[in-house]
This record gives sequence, C-alpha cells and structure tokens, in this order.
Amino acid sequence: MTKQIRLGSIFNTLLKEYTIVFGIMVLVIITSIVEPRFMTSGNMVNIMRQFGPLILVALGMTFVILAGFIDLSVTGQLFLVAVIVMKLIDPIGQIPAMFVGIAFGGLFGYFNSKVIIFSGALTQAEALFITYGLSTAYIGIGQMISNGKTMNMSIDLTSSYSAFQYVGLGFIGPFSISFVIFLFAIFILYFFQSKTYMGRSVMLTGGNKTAARIAGIPIYRSITIVYMICGIMTAIGAIVFMSRATTVTSAMSIGLETDVILAVVLGGTYLGGGRGSVLRTIIGALIVILISNCMNLLGITIFWQDITRGAILIIAIWLDARKNN
Repeated sequence: MTKQIRLGSIFNTLLKEYTIVFGIMVLVIITSIVEPRFMTSGNMVNIMRQFGPLILVALGMTFVILAGFIDLSVTGQLFLVAVIVMKLIDPIGQIPAMFVGIAFGGLFGYFNSKVIIFSGALTQAEALFITYGLSTAYIGIGQMISNGKTMNMSIDLTSSYSAFQYVGLGFIGPFSISFVIFLFAIFILYFFQSKTYMGRSVMLTGGNKTAARIAGIPIYRSITIVYMICGIMTAIGAIVFMSRATTVTSAMSIGLETDVILAVVLGGTYLGGGRGSVLRTIIGALIVILISNCMNLLGITIFWQDITRGAILIIAIWLDARKNN
C-alpha cells in the first residue's frame, strides 16, 4: 500500500513538472499521424528557422516577468530596430549596422525602465499599460523614419559577402549561425540568472519587492537591467528576422508580444514574478512554434490561428494563477 502511494506521488510529481514535455510529445504524435509532412526534414528546418527570433525575444521577456513586470513594447522595438538597421546599411555597412541596432535595443530597454521607475509604476498591471503605450510610440517613430512605406533591403542576400545571409543561412560546422547565437544567448543568460548576485536579485525582486527593498536589494537597478536585457534580445531577434527577409514593415512584428508571453508562461515562469527559468522558456517557445506549424500544415486560416493562440494564452494564465494561488 505504501509502495503504491509512493509510486502515485512520483507519477503526480512527474506529471506536474513535465506536463509541457508530455504535451509536446502528444502534439508531435497526433500531427505526425494526421499530416505526414510534419516529420519531413524540410519542415524541421522551417521550425528551427521560426524558432530563432521568437526564443531570443522570449528569453529577454523571461527576465522582465521574473522581476514581476511585463514588456509589451517588444513589438514596437523589433520594428524600430529593423528600420534603424535598414537605414544604416548603406552609410556604414551591414555589420556595423547590426551592432548599432543591438545598442539601440539596449537603449530602448533602458528608456523603458526609467519611464516605469519615474512614473512609480511598480506593479505588472501599470507596466503593461506603460509599455503598450511605448510600443505604439516606437511603431510611430519607425513609420516616421520609413515614411510609412515598406523598406526593401538594397543588398543582395544571395551574394557570398552578405553578412545578413551569413546570420540567416550560414553554418559553423553542422550548426547554423542563428542556432549558435541562440546557444550563446542561453549560456550567458542562464549563467546570469543562476550564478550571479544580480540574477538572484531579479528573482527576489519579482518574489516580493517590499521584502527585497528591506533586504537591501537594489530593485531599481534590477528593473533597469531586465528591461535592457529584453531590449537587447529583441534587437538580436530583429536582426535574425531580417536575415531571412528582404523587407521591413510594421506588420512584421504584429502579435509578437502574444507569442512571447505565451512561450514564457507555457515554459512555467510564474507570471507574478520570482519563479521560473530561461531553460524552461525554450520548451515554451518550442510549443508555440509547433502549434503554429501544425496549424499551417493543417490549412487552418490565420483568423482561427489567432483565436487559438489567444485561447491558449488565456488558459495558460488561468492555470498559472490557480497553481500559484
């Protein structure tokens, strides 16, 4: 009897901790049966290409949510960074333009954090509305710079000297450049979260801001750092996205914030802050990409795809709230 209880407890623990993994397995099995094209090598490559930009932005968002905040401005930031990089390619070159774009991403994150701090918005709900407004402003600035037109890349992405081609299609040994960028980002951010004082401070800030302040943790510095990380990762995501496209338009990042937050929540990061991991966000992002890929293969219209993603986000947040309350 005791052995049965112990086995039941182990099973329940595994089910609770690895529900996401089980969900991926079920999703893959069902889709493979219904749509044989799912397991083809071409589709696997397509999934990995879609995975890059989303996971990069989601990793940055993970830190913002861990600190007890949220950043809806990633949509506007990605578009504006893409516009800036596109504008700078001709005058300064592709590689310098990329680094300037990443620097602007960090600057946007810094600006976001200061707006939130100076406005006294120390709750997630307040940060949500502020960053939504900032996203609208970033899109407006991008539209102003581009004169409201679609911007076409003036370089030949098929040429051997294209740095953008190298980022999007190049390889180091058996690994694509975008995959190497992803691995490097994971290593740096995981080390920051788990091995540094500042990373632990972010977790404590998200867990209880009042207690963190009493304990002497610099919560304002934590807020600044997480928003800068999010801005930098969004900028890198914009560059990876641009490396596979020849145009920049404000529509390029529509719905990004939904997919990013969904990836973080499905990965098990508590939306209220204080608990979660960048490693689990990888799994959440993979689920989001798999769901999108499955719906595309099954011929589901974009309207129903949006409805499905919205419904999944609502359910995920509801389950997250029930589990943590």
